[in-house]
Amino acid sequence: MNECTKFIFTLKAVDHKRAPLVLMREVLGHLDEPHNKLRVIHVAGSNGKGSTVNALREMLQHAGYTVGAFTSPHLERVNERMTINGHQISDEQFLYYFNKLAKIIEEHYNGEFPSFFEVVTLIMFQYFAHEGVDIALIETGLGGRLDATNVVTPLLAIITTISLEHTAFLGDTFAKVAAEKAGIIKEGIPVVVGVHNEEALAVIKATAEERHASCFVLGQDFTVTNSWQSTDYQHFTYEKAHVLMKDVPLKMAGQHQINNASLAITAILTLREQGAIVITDDSICQGLQCAQWAGRFEQWPNQIVLDGAHNSEGTAALIQTLKNVYPRNNYHFIYAALADKDHANSIELMDAVATSITFTQIDLPNAMPAESLAMLSTHANKMVHTEWLKSLQTVLQERQKEDIVVITGSLYFIAQARQWLQEEGR
Repeated sequence: MNECTKFIFTLKAVDHKRAPLVLMREVLGHLDEPHNKLRVIHVAGSNGKGSTVNALREMLQHAGYTVGAFTSPHLERVNERMTINGHQISDEQFLYYFNKLAKIIEEHYNGEFPSFFEVVTLIMFQYFAHEGVDIALIETGLGGRLDATNVVTPLLAIITTISLEHTAFLGDTFAKVAAEKAGIIKEGIPVVVGVHNEEALAVIKATAEERHASCFVLGQDFTVTNSWQSTDYQHFTYEKAHVLMKDVPLKMAGQHQINNASLAITAILTLREQGAIVITDDSICQGLQCAQWAGRFEQWPNQIVLDGAHNSEGTAALIQTLKNVYPRNNYHFIYAALADKDHANSIELMDAVATSITFTQIDLPNAMPAESLAMLSTHANKMVHTEWLKSLQTVLQERQKEDIVVITGSLYFIAQARQWLQEEGR
């Protein structure tokens, strides 16, 4: 497994100039079209994909369904990306499906492998089809229109939010990014939308209309109101047409998680109305009561919060959640990020609420140098540590007992910090 993962991590999309969906469809043909054997909910968006998928999975599992979930990135091992009812694919299964794929690549493509994401997507399709999952929840990797997952005809599509991210690939305006994400909308297939930006929303609505797809928009076709926080849960009222659900409990913290949960509820209700699934309101509530997502406002002992807020929209949601959950505490941010994000806005938001902010970096080729991040900050109490572990240890040692340490930025950074916390038994 170590040999296999080392190899697939070297595979870059830029190494091959083939059109991605053409290659995906060809290889899937050699594999006997496993993607066409699945009932799929397809999820795109800048933020909230993982949390929405997790809410869907918990609700469907409570209703007795066997649920495959394909998410990214992983925090510790690649197996996390494909789970069935929360259980990761085993190393043996992963290698079995990889070797089937490798044989096809050797025989038909002179051993020229597709990208890392295409490889894991092809493994996932084989795995879910072979195991006969009832529903497959599939996240896009990047964008939507040209994403490796966009070979499916789903039961329903979800577009969570739109931010300016990966602009080199997706475009430098909300409209361009939205056009890429809206690429997952298929002819006559309903789409549930959590996007607020008007420029982006206009593109998504126009695409849905052009493809005769019913479009359900948060704040227009369904609403969430009356949110309040109890000790362990937040609660809200959900309303859509003739459906009213009061005091819906949600394990995950933050208004953005209520929005994500409402997208999941709307997707479930839409499929229930179509007769595609059988599920009770009680299963919906029980599922949301259990739904948690590692690295998304994940609270650890000793006043530590881990949150993969990797763009300004995510950072704004993180700060709002901090204010709700820890309104009277000081916040010490530790931030590391990759080079392809809008850091200036995220850092400006953190500067406004931080007691201190420490910039660090992770050992990845596309990591943003800590010094470059620090230059974007105007905070009076900012520090730079090029070694992320030393930065964590220093902040944890120097802060006051009641202060909150917020480890945030790239999910790759969150993964490394999380592993260290687990090993230290913190």
